[in-house]
Amino acid sequence: MYKLTKIELFDREVLSKYNVYNSVFLTLPFDEVNDTGSLLPLLSKFCQSGLDEHNTPEEIIEAFSNKYLDKPSESELVSLLFRFVQYIERQVVLFDAVEDAAFPTINNLDGQGSLREVKETAASKAQMDKLRTFLKEFKVRTVLTAHPTQFYPGAVLGIITDLIEAIKTDDLYIIKQLLSQLGKTPFIKKIKPTPYDEAVSLIWYLENVFYQSSGEIVSYIRNVIFKDEHLDNSIINLGFWPGGDRDGNPFVTTEITMQIADRLRTSILKCYYRDIRKLKRKLTFDHTQDIIVEIESKIYRSVYYSDGELFITTDELIAQLSELRDIVSKNHQSLYLDDIEDLIGNIEKPVTVIYENAQNLPKSIIASDGTIAIRVVKDEFCQQLIQKLGKPLISSSANVSGEPT
Repeated sequence: MYKLTKIELFDREVLSKYNVYNSVFLTLPFDEVNDTGSLLPLLSKFCQSGLDEHNTPEEIIEAFSNKYLDKPSESELVSLLFRFVQYIERQVVLFDAVEDAAFPTINNLDGQGSLREVKETAASKAQMDKLRTFLKEFKVRTVLTAHPTQFYPGAVLGIITDLIEAIKTDDLYIIKQLLSQLGKTPFIKKIKPTPYDEAVSLIWYLENVFYQSSGEIVSYIRNVIFKDEHLDNSIINLGFWPGGDRDGNPFVTTEITMQIADRLRTSILKCYYRDIRKLKRKLTFDHTQDIIVEIESKIYRSVYYSDGELFITTDELIAQLSELRDIVSKNHQSLYLDDIEDLIGNIEKPVTVIYENAQNLPKSIIASDGTIAIRVVKDEFCQQLIQKLGKPLISSSANVSGEPT
């Protein structure tokens, strides 16, 4: 049987579907959207031919107006051009959603360069010990940084997420509803976003992309590559620029930095809460429900009914999850044991926020690359000490410089 090339798959799974769903825009019940969608391809041809003839933008628009419009006023012409921009913005969102939905089909996620391919290659060459040794010392740090023009507003990101899922199942009714919602959702706010607003938009990616993907990567390494061997290395570190850009953005104050740090903590608690909810639906066995309900309640209160107070410490959370792990392992044939261990693995490592271009701090505590690492400690003694002191503690790494942690 003939196997489609990557280009042929792209044409079938992305371009063809995009053209079909893009035509849905023309059926939406919006004022003048039909004219906008019909005239845009004509304008595109005029722009291309005008560019080939070295015409100015003014000459191109004037020629287009003379041929297809009925002597519009300047305000009418400007309004039409603005609608073109709005229409194109939504076409880009649709294309992004279609492309994301087709990504696993077009690309071999277990192929060359993937973690699985690295593991299989190491196994075939009898080099698994060498791979494990490498991973015990290997770290990757992804620093999230973005200008507000580089990502969509939160409302649009939510629509894209739902649109991707609807496209995967070719649910035309839901797709049409989401496109209608997209047509009514503004892409630009009238007020310039604050550094906190920028951080909130970027935190969306932490919650909805990096938390899940990082967890899956580390879970694969722990469960497939290391198996029964303990992995004492937080392989993936995430840095977060917004709120720490004290030299490049004069609007980033100490108060803004503290607000963003609090939002980051709330966001990771929300991720834990979602995982606990999923776990609760699975752990329906004897002696598990009371524990999982208590955990759920305490995290929920910490996220939604707290002014900074935590109703469960990290040590308590890990202890209760460990109790669940023991119950499931001993009494329930280890059913969903991997899910519990994955969640414990996500929580065990302390949260470290890495800020670039540290300012107004002693040179002795700033790394050679200009960064400063702020760790949200999870050790109960350290937490009590910091609370009593009322100030952060400065400490060097516990490991010898250049050696594994």
